[in-house]
Amino acid sequence: MFIDLQFIFTMPVSAEAKNVVMKSTRVVFVPYKRIHVGKYHQWMMRPELQYLTGSEPLTLEEEYAMQEKWVNDPDKITFILLDRQMFESSEGREEDEVQSMIGDTNIYFPNPDDLSEGEMELMIAEETYRGRGIGGEVLSHMMFFAKESLGVQKLFAKIKVNNYASIHLFEKYGFHEVSHSEVFQEKTFERIL
Repeated sequence: MFIDLQFIFTMPVSAEAKNVVMKSTRVVFVPYKRIHVGKYHQWMMRPELQYLTGSEPLTLEEEYAMQEKWVNDPDKITFILLDRQMFESSEGREEDEVQSMIGDTNIYFPNPDDLSEGEMELMIAEETYRGRGIGGEVLSHMMFFAKESLGVQKLFAKIKVNNYASIHLFEKYGFHEVSHSEVFQEKTFERIL
């Protein structure tokens, strides 16, 4: 596992933290920027991803506003996931980032003054990248990042009850079910780091 961290982060999530770029074996983690919004918006227009992420469809203008909010919120850190091989074989331009996008991941802190507990989200939006172990690579990298760089002690994830692939993934990495919501049709999993 490769990790290039330049900062040790403090509460709340700092602007510096939101600008870090990380690399794992097959993925580059880059901050969610305005240039990513168009492709992200296309992903989120898919009913399957809306359901799995518990999201409502947004207009493109609303998606741009949401991206800006996420960047400025002290309680969230979001990374766009890039296919590392594709991105590094390109010229490294912003357009190449967009072409290399495969998903996103973030950690949301319910209490931005306390980074000891966070909600982990992970989406491999490009279907051709699913079932290839990339989700596990991203999850393990983010767990390491959360603990070693942000001081997170516990992560939790909310997953739709019929998203068996995600449930299996999180269980494989040591998360266990702690609650079930009939109303939202989701299970909550947590893991002490």
